[in-house]
Amino acid sequence: MGRHNRTLRLMDDHENESDGHHEDLAKALYQEFGGALMGFALRLTGNDRQWAEDVVQETLIKAWRNADKLDRRPAMLRAWLFTVARRTVIDGWRSRSVRPQELEEIGSDAICVPDESDKTLAAMIIYGALQDLSPEQREAVQQTYLKDRTVNEVAATLGVPPGTVKSRIHHAVRALRKALG
Repeated sequence: MGRHNRTLRLMDDHENESDGHHEDLAKALYQEFGGALMGFALRLTGNDRQWAEDVVQETLIKAWRNADKLDRRPAMLRAWLFTVARRTVIDGWRSRSVRPQELEEIGSDAICVPDESDKTLAAMIIYGALQDLSPEQREAVQQTYLKDRTVNEVAATLGVPPGTVKSRIHHAVRALRKALG
């Protein structure tokens, strides 16, 4: 059984179990998403490992507290967890901005790096939604939208009629809207 299925089963079992099994849920979520969540938190916190660990812990606690409200699909769980982590970091930045500066001020010649977390999160969510499509649908979407090819060009490349490409794109877009909506 894949890791995603194990996580989902533990989460489904959680609804009918006692408090003693809450720890199993937290472990399953950490095993499934902890590494990626930690990497994401490290990027958001400027590689502050202690703060990133706190963010991951707080995110998993919130998931544990809201387990009965969570969408059990792995892509949706991942999106929820990453959104909570991002908001936790934003709250941390806000609370730090009202406190006196703890570190030496950075010189004016320091390079400012724009926050790419919104783009990263959006890309991760879209990537997860694309993974839920059939390989044929995913290929049709990639060829038309990402490689900017016409339906006829895609049909020739894939060796299928243009109507088949149109159908795959139609169904894929519908599935993506549902998954991302």
